[in-house]
Parts: sequence; structure tokens; C-alpha cells
Amino acid sequence: MERKDLAVIPAPPDAAERRHAKGVVVYPVESLPLFDAAFYQAARRGMKKVGETTVPPRDGRAFTVPAGHFFRIVCPEGSQVGDLNLWNARDLSERFFSGKTRALHGTHVSTGDRLWSTLPTLRPMATITHDTLAWYGWDQDGAGVHDVIGTRCDPYTNLLLTGAEYHHCCHSNLCRALAAERNIAPQEAEPHIHDVLNVFMCTGFTKDTHQYFMKASPARRGDFIELFAEIDLLAALSACPGGDCSAGHSSDEAACYPLLVEVFRPAAHTLATWNSPPASAYSRSHGAG
Repeated sequence: MERKDLAVIPAPPDAAERRHAKGVVVYPVESLPLFDAAFYQAARRGMKKVGETTVPPRDGRAFTVPAGHFFRIVCPEGSQVGDLNLWNARDLSERFFSGKTRALHGTHVSTGDRLWSTLPTLRPMATITHDTLAWYGWDQDGAGVHDVIGTRCDPYTNLLLTGAEYHHCCHSNLCRALAAERNIAPQEAEPHIHDVLNVFMCTGFTKDTHQYFMKASPARRGDFIELFAEIDLLAALSACPGGDCSAGHSSDEAACYPLLVEVFRPAAHTLATWNSPPASAYSRSHGAG
């Protein structure tokens, strides 16, 4: 695709002044409830494993997590990226809002960050309580781990760019997973598939063209990210066909590994003061009276 040559557009006399305008954080989050590390740590200490799901390479699986339970996504064999979708288990119209999560917490998430739901509910669906890759931070390329930037690899974009159909993109894997869980056709499940949390994926934006890039995931066997279900969740996870996403995706070329989901129930007494967050209290009048 031809790019517009910006060099032919002369800069205005005050170009430098315009470029030096001070940046302002769009959504200051100081008014949000603080991450209660002591509460989650106490709940983690008494938890017992009550279920697990294995997601095969280049495939997807759905699973449920009751409110007040923890779940871990684990690399049991090798470095593997996963694409995660979340829904309210009782209402698929309430689902993970990656864009607002990004706006509130940043392009990449880790311990203490929350995964927010779509409007009009806009509430925490899950809270990240432990992340064995929290040490990674930002590397020399400006990349980080667990991004809420990418939309998921999908067969439509792949067909657009390569001219070939591929059926094990994360979008398709998630479609099949939700379809199997709800006993519906993949085409009926597809409108519910949404932008993801790219678990274990290492990504950033190039410094010259600001294009989205990926690099080899730093995840190794045994690494995991752990989340606390703030509401009853239905989730779907795809083991990306890109494997560790060091070279590409949407093909059968990369080495891929399974992902393991483990669900844990904390001791009841540790949740004595905890309640699921309510939906947004906004009136929804939208100024119409």
C-alpha cells in the first residue's frame, strides 16, 4: 500500500512548539480502589485445585471459573502464547473490554491490574494476582509481556494478506471453543468473539513506523499468570499457532505447545468480606432526560 509522503507537506512555523505540547494521562486512575495485595495473598494461601483444562496446540478450549476462584494459565511444556476471551457466564453480552483495560492500565498488564468488562457494565471481571513474568518489564525495544494491543490472529486478515485460508488462527480457535461449550454453530458463536488478552506474548511498537511487532516470548516451562474471578466467568483460550510468536503466526510452521488452565478455590473464610463488583451505576440516560 502506498504511503503518503509527509516530506512534501511543509511544516508550519510553530511546528516545534506544537510537537512539544505536554502529554497528559487520559484516564487518571488514582480514584480506583487500590489493589489489595494482602487480601489476595491470604486467599491464595488457602486455595485448593478444583479443576483443570488442557488447551491443545493450535486449538482452543472453553472453561468456567466461579466468582471468588482463582485460575492460572500455565506453560506446561514450553514457551507458548495464548489468546484469552472472557464473558459473564450468565450473559455473553458482558465481555472483556481490551480497549478500556488498555486505556486504564496501559498496553501490557501484570499483577494488580484488572480486566474490565464492556459498557454498560464496566466493572472488573478478573484481577491479576500473580505473574511469573512480572520481572520482564520493558526491554530495549520497548516491548513488554501480556498485551492488550493485538486483536488476535484471524482468518480474514490472513486471507487478505496471503490469499490463503487458514482455520487455526486464534479467532477460529476461540469460535470453535465457544461453539462447543454452548452447543451452537461456530458461525453463531463468532459475533461473541472479541479482542483478547495476549497471554505470554511479547510485543511493542516499532520506533520508526510505530507498527505493532512481536518477538519471542520470554515464557518458559512452568511460567504462569494467575487471575482472580471477580464475577462468574466463562472463558475461552487459544494456544496460538505462532507458538512463542518469535517469527510468525497463522500457519503450521512454528513449534507449538499446549497450555494448561488450573482453577483453584480459596478457603471460604478468606472471602468473608469480599463481594463481586456491581455493574456501573451510570444512569444510562445519556442526557436524554
